[in-house]
Amino acid sequence: MGNMSLLISEPPLMVLPELAKQIGLNEAIVLQQVHYWLSKSDKVQDGHKWVYNSYEDWHKQFPFWGIATVKRAFTSLEKQGYLISANYNKAGFDKTKWYRIDYEKLAETESVIQRSDQNDPTSGSNRSNGADQNDPTKGSNRSDGADQNDPTYTRDYPETTTENNQENTAEKNNDHRDKPDDLREGVLRESFERLWSLYPAKRGKKAAFAHYKAWRRKSKQNTEAILAEKLQAYKAYLAAPQNSWRRPQDGSTWFNGGFEDDWSLPQQQPPLGRNDYLNGLTGRRYDE
Repeated sequence: MGNMSLLISEPPLMVLPELAKQIGLNEAIVLQQVHYWLSKSDKVQDGHKWVYNSYEDWHKQFPFWGIATVKRAFTSLEKQGYLISANYNKAGFDKTKWYRIDYEKLAETESVIQRSDQNDPTSGSNRSNGADQNDPTKGSNRSDGADQNDPTYTRDYPETTTENNQENTAEKNNDHRDKPDDLREGVLRESFERLWSLYPAKRGKKAAFAHYKAWRRKSKQNTEAILAEKLQAYKAYLAAPQNSWRRPQDGSTWFNGGFEDDWSLPQQQPPLGRNDYLNGLTGRRYDE
């Protein structure tokens, strides 16, 4: 049949079927691509590598989708907790999102898949779900990013036994004890709910909470009290008569760095007296 190149004539986008089953096909494709670019990124903020692109630029990497589909995939990954977004842009008006992967969340999903396979009597070494992509004889010389699935990135999970389950439970408890109390999921949720009850627009709550968690965990200086103060200033800004035409931002926008904008009200200048006016016109002092 000659030199057949109908199926793959360029570096392919790789995705594991098991991941697609767990989080969605489009989401799995996007997550793999973000992982690929993170491996090449030199953008480090707060101890993590980040990548950033406009939706239009992301769309160039997925030309078989519309931009709306690309946006939905990224939004879904944020809501599911696999992608964490932030705004490290120098210009305040630049709202381009920066992304990193929550690899701890991904590891939990991988653990669920592994336990499910171990408990499934029909699973085995002859699976056709793409797991053989981790075979050390496959893909290590590929230039398309698929070599990120090589064995050096694969965790070895033990058999699921009562003893191991007890050890895993103890490890999880220790992990919770190691985390500062005010950064645990439940405590952050309560903190966010207090702020959300004061926020003027009840839209985009799930994404807003994800942004709030990422912001709180980014720095010890990022506290509920600081954001409450910024929220108070924002509400005062909206309540000012000259801003009555403004519509409050969606929570998903304001909690994603919108609070960093300058929402302070301009200082009111006292009215000029007659002498002040004349002094300003002529440069002479009429009140001496």
